[in-house]
Order: sequence, then C-alpha cells, then structure tokens
Amino acid sequence: MSLLELSPARCVRALSVNSLCSLCADVCPANAIALGERLPSINQSLCVGCSGCVAVCPSEAFVLDDFNPTEFFFSFASEEGNLVSCQKNLPCIAALSSEHLISLCSLKKGLILDIGHCSDCDIGIKVLEVMEERIQSANYLLEAIEVESRVVSEKISYGSDEVDEHKDRRDFFKTFHLRGMVKAKHDFDKEVQSTTDEFVEIRIESSHTQELRTKKITDRRKLFFTALKRVEKPSQFHVVDASMIGFTSQKMMDEANCTACQMCYRVCPTAALTSDMRNSRIDFDPFLCVKCHLCHDVCESDAISVSTSYNLTEWFEPKVQNLITYSVRRCDECAALFSSVGGEKICRRCRLEEEEALELWGLNR
Repeated sequence: MSLLELSPARCVRALSVNSLCSLCADVCPANAIALGERLPSINQSLCVGCSGCVAVCPSEAFVLDDFNPTEFFFSFASEEGNLVSCQKNLPCIAALSSEHLISLCSLKKGLILDIGHCSDCDIGIKVLEVMEERIQSANYLLEAIEVESRVVSEKISYGSDEVDEHKDRRDFFKTFHLRGMVKAKHDFDKEVQSTTDEFVEIRIESSHTQELRTKKITDRRKLFFTALKRVEKPSQFHVVDASMIGFTSQKMMDEANCTACQMCYRVCPTAALTSDMRNSRIDFDPFLCVKCHLCHDVCESDAISVSTSYNLTEWFEPKVQNLITYSVRRCDECAALFSSVGGEKICRRCRLEEEEALELWGLNR
C-alpha cells in the first residue's frame, strides 16, 4: 500500500492565501485529495497510489513513499527497451508528466505506454483522458524541436513472469513477528495511516518558515534540461501555441497596470521571476517557470499575463527577459528608497498609511 505525503512548505497554496492551484485534486482519479481553505487534504484509504498528483504538482510538493520519479527516470533511461507499464516499472502511466514524456522519448528514441490494463482498472478511464492530452502535447513539442521519435500508447497488457509477492493486511499481521522492531513499527504506522478513512488536513507550521522562503528548481525540470542538452538543436526555433505547453510559459507585463508591489517575484517558488537589489526591475526566466499561476493569483491589478505563444529558443538558448523597469527614488515622507511606477513621490507604505489616516478622519468620503 502506497502512502501519499505532502510537503506543506513546497505547495504553492502555502505561498499565498490567494493561490487558486487545484491541479492535484483535479487529476486525482479516486477523489482522494480535497481542497479546503488552504492546503490539500488527503484520504489515504481512497488513494490508489497512481502518482498522478505527483506528476502534475508544479512544485513537486507531493511524494509517494514507494515511488520516486527521478529514480525511475535514471533507471529506465539506463535500461534496454522503451516500454513503460503499470505491471512492469510504474505504479501507473499517469505518473509521467509531459516533461518526463518528452525527456524520455528523446533519450530512448521513442516511448511506448502500455494501456492494455486500463480497461480493467477502476481509474483507467480518467487516466486515459489525462494521458491522451499529455501524449498529444509531448508529440506536438517533439515535432517542433525536430525530434523524430514519438510517444505512442499501445494495448500490450504486459505481464510479469515473477511471482506476485503482494501481501494483504492479514499477511501483514501474520508475518509481524518476523520483522525487525523498527521496520515493524514503520510498516504498522503506514498501515494505520493508509486505512484511515477520512481526509487528513495538513497545516503550515512555524517550522516551515525557512523552507517557504527557499526558491527551488524542480527535479523534473533539471531532468528536462539534461535531456535537451543531448538533443541536437533544431534547424530553426519555432514559436508554438502556448496552450500546448502545460509546464512552462512566457509572460508579459502591462506597465500601465503594474503597481510595483513586488508580490509576483517574492512568491515565485522557482525564482523564474526576480528583481535586483534596488527592486528597480522585474526579470523573467521562462525556463524556470513551472506555470503554477501563483504570480497571476497574487497580482491584484492583473498586470502580469501569459503569452499565447512560446518561443522554443528558451529550451536551447535560455535568456532572462526584462518585463518592466522602474525608477527608484526616495520617499518624501520616510526617505526610504522605493520603486516608482508613475512618478509617485511617496512609497506604497506611506501611501497606505495616508489612506488609513484619511479614513479615520472621515476625509475620504
């Protein structure tokens, strides 16, 4: 029985109360993930261990205790053959993100997804719907970067010749006395958690403060970058439909709407959005963007938007783009340096204090 865990500080919903991310709950075929006011809740007894949520989480906040996508990637890449199957090397084909599909297909000169068991699986219908979209996206992008191999799905129904060593819960208790005490306690705790038929709410604690501030590139983006370095550069860099890319984006900034509040780059989990020491600019690195939408969720003025197209130059010759530049001046009230968008003479903090004072005095009516 797999145990699904969530790292609270890695979830983009933990980085802002305004986050609207719901990818994990949307993709879960067993409805084992529910969204409350803040972080996702998990019902371990409903979870089937497909790893679908792990594949779609933009910040890799979800992990399965018995499956590591990065370890699988290196193991599979070093093996002969290009077949992935839920009966061979994966808990479910839904465990592969679009990035994984492109990376593995380019390295293995083709990738075959075994869907032969999906018709007999309780989650098969939803998995096929999800994977059909990912395969279409992966092949579209593989063609755009002039990689000849493709991701295909086939009804192979792979079957292992090895003896099934699966143990049910009775087996667990029958063999309890044969285990070491430490391992037995771990397995027992895991068994209890996995049979708890309720949604367990996960909270953000004060101990997560430092991790919340840490900017981290996802492992699958590192693998993606590594795979691309082994692909021959295309004869030309195409501009593709951005809607076909679910894992990164190119952004635009409306200078007329931007208030220089600094929220977008402060909450960005991967440092795709950054500024300088004086907060005089906002720069964007498309290759680091994981399309978590957090910068859009926190932008009250809707100044930042996603481009409808994507230039694949960013995959082979990534460059940091400047979205907007501000003039930096000293506040007439507090003398602190601040980013001025429209020639303001006082900083945002002093302006808010002035508005609050006027409201208290009743002069803003």
